[in-house]
Order: sequence, then C-alpha cells, then structure tokens
Amino acid sequence: MSEESAQAGIAAVHAFIETFNAQDHERHAQTLNYPHVRLANGKFARVESAEEFAEQSRKNAPFLVEEGWHHTEVASLDVIHAGTDKVHMSLRNDRCHEDSTVYHSFHTLWIATLVDGRWGIQFRSSFLHAD
Repeated sequence: MSEESAQAGIAAVHAFIETFNAQDHERHAQTLNYPHVRLANGKFARVESAEEFAEQSRKNAPFLVEEGWHHTEVASLDVIHAGTDKVHMSLRNDRCHEDSTVYHSFHTLWIATLVDGRWGIQFRSSFLHAD
C-alpha cells in the first residue's frame, strides 16, 4: 500500500467534508475529479465538470436545511487499497444537527484519484443506513 497516496486520499476526503460543511459550492466542486460518478438509491449519476457540480450543490442546499442539517462528520475512514494514482476508502459519515446530535449515518465507498497532478474524489457509492 502506498502510504503517500493513502494520505493524499484521506486529505481529499477531509477537503470534501470541509467545503461541504462550509457550503462553499465552488470550492467544494474543486475537491472532485471529473467525470465524477455517484451510485446512490440504485442509480448512477455522472457529473462532467466542476461548474455542473457546483450548480447541483447549490440546488441541493435547501433540502439539507429542511432536514435540519448543520454539518457532516466523518465517523470512520479506512483505506482499503492505495496505489500510485488511486485510493479506495470505506467511510461512515454522520449528518448532524447544530448541537452535534447525529440524525443520519451512512456507509459509503469513495475512490480518490490523481488526475493532472491533483488528488480528488472521483467516485462515491453510498448506502442509506448504517448498520
């Protein structure tokens, strides 16, 4: 396992969560590599560019507010495989209210890739509920 790549993949996860929590849609879009693919609720979604992702992120923001979301925390993160240009990671993310009460947890598999000298999250596959 490449320790340097593993650390770069972990850093990409933390950048994603930090910008998501800040609801900084443009910076958030820069934490990904494109095309970005997500598998959730039995459907694949592919986003071709940072501009497209930022627009989708802005559109989804009201739904987070509706459910009482304040921030997301990475409850666990395990590197499964790390190569020179790709890292597979298993995470459990917690969605939290303002008082840090967890109201939703889910397991997710993320793949970070090295593209044009920059690490970013390129694939996410999430389960609705944590065990």
